[in-house]
Amino acid sequence: MSSRDAILAAVRANQPAPGPAIPAIPLFERTSRSLLEEFQEALVSMGGKFAPALDTGGLDALVRSLFPDAAVICSATPEVRGTRALDSSADPAELADVDVGVVRCAFGVAETGSVWLSEEELQVNALAYLAQHLVVLLDPTRIISNLHQAYRDARFKTARYAVLVTGPSATADIEGVLIHGAQGVRSLTVALVSL
Repeated sequence: MSSRDAILAAVRANQPAPGPAIPAIPLFERTSRSLLEEFQEALVSMGGKFAPALDTGGLDALVRSLFPDAAVICSATPEVRGTRALDSSADPAELADVDVGVVRCAFGVAETGSVWLSEEELQVNALAYLAQHLVVLLDPTRIISNLHQAYRDARFKTARYAVLVTGPSATADIEGVLIHGAQGVRSLTVALVSL
């Protein structure tokens, strides 16, 4: 027996006895307000914005109206064409000049105003950080109550990359001056669009 095997055998032989089962964490359900109202309030409090209700023209026209000066619009969703095609095999550095990124999130979290994105939704993970502005399409029926429910979603165990995005990038200095877009997107806009 090698010294490695002897050490591993000693470790296995001296394992502590299993302790009591970990208690189940409750979901802390809240039912006082609608999930949509709570999500909207939390998103706005974190610096996010809501797109106006869709009228004629569709999503392409909405994105153009929100960002009329955008030269490069890169969409990870078929609902918006954009001006540049997004290829999942693209080098992330190729997204450095993207003005607006458009993505559909898997779900939103009412408690925090967060949206859940993975490599499946983003196609290229850097889209959520290198774009100047991020537009997220959210199905209002896919808003869940809180982070306890979010972390129970099975996709957290299967996704290679996942992130809860809560508002635009922000930082504040000692004097408390808040600056959006310091390390990532300058704005996060959520558009309610059913699947």
